[in-house]
Amino acid sequence: FASEGFFCLVGDLGCRFALSPAPLQCTANLAAMDAPAKFAIVVKVIGRTGSRGQVTQVRVMFLDDQNRFIMRNVKGPVRQGDILKLLESEREARR
Repeated sequence: FASEGFFCLVGDLGCRFALSPAPLQCTANLAAMDAPAKFAIVVKVIGRTGSRGQVTQVRVMFLDDQNRFIMRNVKGPVRQGDILKLLESEREARR
């Protein structure tokens, strides 16, 4: 067990740490974090959500793929026609 290290799940990234005095290293696949950001335009403002109404749900259309629409949560002021820079474009907000 000690020679193999142990498995630790941190968020969505699986990291393997060695049980040695050497510095800890994460060997998870971080290719998704290197993906370029995608731009999307706000097509429709759905409404406010969150326990205190601090988040706005919007429907966005991707500028590179005009047939793809998803719903996202936006914190801060947003209105129809705004362009968002999405660092992660696969997740969709719950309704």
